[in-house]
Amino acid sequence: MRLLNLHSWTLRRRILALCVTVGVLLSALGVLAAITAAQNNRQLDDVLDRASPMRANGEMLNTAYVDQETGVRGFAITGEEANLEPYTRGLADEARLITTLDRLIHPEDTEVRQALDVVRQRADEWRREVAEPVIATVRSEGTQAAQQEIKGTSTAQFDALRNAIAAMQGDIQVLRTESADAAKAGSRTMVAIQIAAAAIIILAGSALLLLLDRMVSRPVTELAEQVRGVADGDYGKRIVSSGSPELAGLADDVDGMRRKISAELNEVREARAQIEWVNDQLKAQTEELTRSNRDLEQFAYVASHDLQEPLRKVASFCQLLQRRYAGKLDERADQYIAFAVDGAQRMQRLINDLLAFSRIGRLTAGFTEVPLDQVLTDVKSQLEPRAGEDAEISWTGLPTVEGEEPLLTTLFVNLIGNSLKFRRPDVPPVIRVSAERDGDEWRVNVRDNGIGIETEFADKVFVIFQRLHARDAYEGTGIGLAIVKKIVEYHGGRIWLDLDVEEGTSIWFTLPVLPGFADEKPTAPAQETQKEVTA
Repeated sequence: MRLLNLHSWTLRRRILALCVTVGVLLSALGVLAAITAAQNNRQLDDVLDRASPMRANGEMLNTAYVDQETGVRGFAITGEEANLEPYTRGLADEARLITTLDRLIHPEDTEVRQALDVVRQRADEWRREVAEPVIATVRSEGTQAAQQEIKGTSTAQFDALRNAIAAMQGDIQVLRTESADAAKAGSRTMVAIQIAAAAIIILAGSALLLLLDRMVSRPVTELAEQVRGVADGDYGKRIVSSGSPELAGLADDVDGMRRKISAELNEVREARAQIEWVNDQLKAQTEELTRSNRDLEQFAYVASHDLQEPLRKVASFCQLLQRRYAGKLDERADQYIAFAVDGAQRMQRLINDLLAFSRIGRLTAGFTEVPLDQVLTDVKSQLEPRAGEDAEISWTGLPTVEGEEPLLTTLFVNLIGNSLKFRRPDVPPVIRVSAERDGDEWRVNVRDNGIGIETEFADKVFVIFQRLHARDAYEGTGIGLAIVKKIVEYHGGRIWLDLDVEEGTSIWFTLPVLPGFADEKPTAPAQETQKEVTA
């Protein structure tokens, strides 16, 4: 059960467990190293700051006692106080050195402390039994008596003092040796701790590499080979992974994606078969449309030539009958002849307008840059006979657009022509054309003060042959705004009737901005240039 649980561990959990184990071991080694280093530092301090200075002070203490003994002998020989100066200096050095030794010796250094007490005791005995009596004899009885006293005195006390110093030095050397040995042992322990830490790190790294190779590298390679097999077209092969639970989950997700792709490919194959069938149908329809276009072109040719020829004959002979027999027949006959002449003429106009409508976008000379100011100038010239003396046409800073100039001219001729046609009685027509920038297109407005268009007819005005008034009230075939709409859409724009005006008619249409000028800010309208159309 425990082994199964271990196999179910994720890669992250295994790496975390390895890192925690290594961290605990390294932390324990770190604590041990810190304790060992602290002890080692203390041992080194004992060697450098205590044992060595104690040994050096012991040597100097021995020198101080030798100076004292030399001073006493010199004073006994000469009797001069100057020769007693080594003794005095030795006493001062002794006091200073013993004070220093007292400070360096710790309470736990009992043997060194006892040896120092013995040295003090032997020094006091030598001064009390030898040095001080000799000095006193020189000062009281003279040098001869002092020398005799020195000869008669044994050197055992001074030898005992020197032996006591030697014993103390031996104890200090033992202390120094023990501290040095302890410091060496601490250094060896530190080296062992470092070796153990390095071994733990190497083992952990090896375990991590083995874990990654077993649970990541090899399973990823196997998974990649399976994915490449699917990519080569083997969509039915199931994708599995023997690596970590994460890779197993990834393999399941990839296999789910494989199943979804396989299902979608089947749908794509079915859709491709349908598309091929639709393409065959479209190809057949295209061929049929091509044939129909040829028939339409043939019809247009026939309509513009063959159909108009007999119509012109009918109209001509009807007009001859009207001129020759007007008033010679009864009134009903004159009325019938007038009906025939009017019908033939209207039929000719309808055929011509229908041909013009069908040719928009089919017979093209290509797009060029067209200044609308120039177009309006040409339109004004064409409409001068129809405008009358009191008509006023004005336009405001129109842009340069890309299009076919003849079609744009036809567009404005129809719009402005309608404004002139549908004028209010006894009111001079006023027609204003303006433009404004709206993003990547120009919005052009043609507005007049005519009779206007009712709201309920807004959707009908652009329908071909749609008339809103009786035929005898206004001339025309009702195709003008339909031609305008087709021209605007051919140029990539749209057209609509503005229903928010209180008087007259306002028509808006859009044209694309010239390529290369699409990022410019909208152009401010130029100062209005008013053009009055005169007869």
